[in-house]
Amino acid sequence: MNRGDLLACPQCDLLQRDAVPPPLKALCSRCGATLYHRHEQGLDRTLALTLGALLLFALANAFPILSLELQGERTEATLAGAVLGLWAETPLVAALVFVTAIAMPLAELVALAWLIVPARLGAPCLRMGPVFRLAQVARRWGMIDVVVLAVVVSFAKLRHVADVTPGLALWALIALMVSLSAIEASYDPRELWRCGRPV
Repeated sequence: MNRGDLLACPQCDLLQRDAVPPPLKALCSRCGATLYHRHEQGLDRTLALTLGALLLFALANAFPILSLELQGERTEATLAGAVLGLWAETPLVAALVFVTAIAMPLAELVALAWLIVPARLGAPCLRMGPVFRLAQVARRWGMIDVVVLAVVVSFAKLRHVADVTPGLALWALIALMVSLSAIEASYDPRELWRCGRPV
């Protein structure tokens, strides 16, 4: 029996054999917990969402998040500009914001595209194992939702002292947050390993 055919329940740790062909949803035979939930054309959906999220990521980093006008002077804040501004005051916080808001979300999206495109084309995937692990780590460290929350709180606080206008990047970040959640819901690593051919 292949070890890849075994599933461990995340709730009760019962080790059980996967059905062949794999069903869309597998439940633990002991406690009924969900072992995995696949979607029809899950990889195609994940790839489409990933490419859309990469476009949103580019928009979120190319345009201002907020435009602030105070005493006739207008200032625009971008995500990279916020990181540079923080670097002058608190380099550790700036590094944390850079990693969680820029580096890790980008690493996750690029890694997913790197894995899924060859799998859908039936081609071998270079460095599949390390890239797969990078995608898993990046998903845990990417915190776009925290950035969006911080921007919304800043918008609410600054609105009383200045004329604040949300920029295109804020809407792109909100759409990116939703896209990342949709990717997580449709992405099934088991399907990727079945389709992919590592090199």
